[in-house]
Amino acid sequence: MTYICSKIQTIRLVVNMPKPFYTYFVAFLMVSFNTLYAKTSNTKDGDTPSDLKSEIKAYILHHLEDAHDFNLLSYKDKTSGEKVYIGMPLPVILWDNGLKIFSSSKLKHGKSVVQLGENHYKLYHGKIYKTDAQGTITYDDHHHPENIKPLDFSITKNVVSILFTALLMFFLFRGLAKSYQKNGRIAKGVGRFFEPIILYVRDEIAIPNIGEKHHRRFMGYLLTLFFFIWFLNLLGLTPLGINVTGNIAITFCLALITFVITTLVGKKYYWKHIFWMPGVPWPMKIILAPIELLGLMIKPFSLMIRLYANISAGHIVLMSLIALIFIFKNWIGSSLSFVLAFSISIIEILVALLQAYIFTVLSALYFGFAVEEEHEDH
Repeated sequence: MTYICSKIQTIRLVVNMPKPFYTYFVAFLMVSFNTLYAKTSNTKDGDTPSDLKSEIKAYILHHLEDAHDFNLLSYKDKTSGEKVYIGMPLPVILWDNGLKIFSSSKLKHGKSVVQLGENHYKLYHGKIYKTDAQGTITYDDHHHPENIKPLDFSITKNVVSILFTALLMFFLFRGLAKSYQKNGRIAKGVGRFFEPIILYVRDEIAIPNIGEKHHRRFMGYLLTLFFFIWFLNLLGLTPLGINVTGNIAITFCLALITFVITTLVGKKYYWKHIFWMPGVPWPMKIILAPIELLGLMIKPFSLMIRLYANISAGHIVLMSLIALIFIFKNWIGSSLSFVLAFSISIIEILVALLQAYIFTVLSALYFGFAVEEEHEDH
């Protein structure tokens, strides 16, 4: 904090500095940068920078994973030398010959063993294993843990984020719907912001891709999908370490729901175009049918990978740029890293909306293919 305050004070001095002094100030920056670079370039292998890079890499990978608690920050205790975590613990719910419930704070981020009756549990690489009183983890030939993993129904931070987003959407749009039913219009305030977005999803996504006749059947799902992904993407940009849409299990479930709906509502004309294409010679039909069937599976797969890859990549890039502040250890490189990270974070706000839009558009497009009628093709 002292470092940041000193840089802010320096920036204020530069802003108020007369123009003739800019040249001297730039020269001073160049000399300072060269001096700092000379100091940092003399570090040997195995010193703090290499350890810091390893620690940052582990922290970024940990950020991308789900966790049994919300970890806001951590610091190293000067007296004991141990890392102290500040955050909010969540309930751990296990099924191991019965229901086992305890707070995640007892796990102490894998440093402690929790005893419940005759059973002992330990957190290891984000997963809870059954172990002994000493917390022993046994490995196979491929260095994979052989300990028994009880069924984990814990309320993790991803689960909390999903529940929070679901409740937020329920109360928000329930209030807007009641206001519209009562007054024939959306109430003032936040409703005025969401009303044009809802109309945009209907007029620019649902109707053009599905058609005027069938679009109302899918509006509930499309609106839920759009705002659910959008809100979760925005939550991922907060300092809470949330990465729900960067979890491939979540994107798999969303893509699976779209695939199931598309399969269930598919009409005869839709399946005819997949297995026995009209207007195509029958030898070509035999060749094209497996390709069309493979495309049926690739569509939800592309939905899953696109959302997962873009959100995960955004988090990795943003946190890597922030980490450069601590790697450079000079106020020129750190300041540039901060500016670049801030710029990328602004872009990520647009990416959060864009990914929700793309997922919704492609889902509507698949629904439109499924409910298309034969006369529409002519």
